[in-house]
Amino acid sequence: MKSAIDVIKKFWEIQDEGDYTKVIVLFSEDALFEDPVYGNFNGKAEILEFMKKMNKEMSSRNITFRAIRIDGGGDVAWAQWIADTPDGELEGCGLYKVENGLMTYYKDYMNAPSNSKED
Repeated sequence: MKSAIDVIKKFWEIQDEGDYTKVIVLFSEDALFEDPVYGNFNGKAEILEFMKKMNKEMSSRNITFRAIRIDGGGDVAWAQWIADTPDGELEGCGLYKVENGLMTYYKDYMNAPSNSKED
């Protein structure tokens, strides 16, 4: 059985390939995904539709994500990440719960964008 950290490392490895829909194999049928921008997605089918949207949105906005630290223990893991955007970096983190080698819960948090422009 894969640990939560192993599953999340695989999640980021797949995500780094650029096709968010491929991460769906890591979710349980009844998983819950909570996104601070797009809302909540219940179950694998809704999460897959969201990942399809992410493919289009992130590509059109020229946004990529990179994990800078993944850690945790037992059935819980977290990842600190950076979103590279045309306007600069946006920092956030994901909290993940894994049971039987599949993600059952994923919630993203992110910092408010910094306003680096001076008036």
